[in-house]
Amino acid sequence: MQRGVVWGIRMLLALAFGTAGVATLAGAPQMVQVFDDVGAGHGFRHVMGALEIGGVVLLLIPATGFFGGWLLAATAMAGVATHLLQIGGSSVPALLLGLLAAFVAWCLRPAALPVLRS
Repeated sequence: MQRGVVWGIRMLLALAFGTAGVATLAGAPQMVQVFDDVGAGHGFRHVMGALEIGGVVLLLIPATGFFGGWLLAATAMAGVATHLLQIGGSSVPALLLGLLAAFVAWCLRPAALPVLRS
């Protein structure tokens, strides 16, 4: 049951972040406007789009899902901060996506490494 729920959330996150990443990289007018409002250049827009797409790829590969979850959570939290500190508007969607990504990362966390004793 839990495995199916986590995969469902991974698919939802892949759809949301993948769509945003493609729009960011493609230069969708709304995304360009957001980065212009923040004062970030187009280079930063490309970096953020690549991070979103990279996070989606990592999230969907079973061996790297943990890292993808944390990368997407960090990206979403940057979005929350940007809404709260720079551009205004609701930060709730980014917050919810970030929490879901962190939940997935937590569910996919690797087993603890053995403690080395001297």
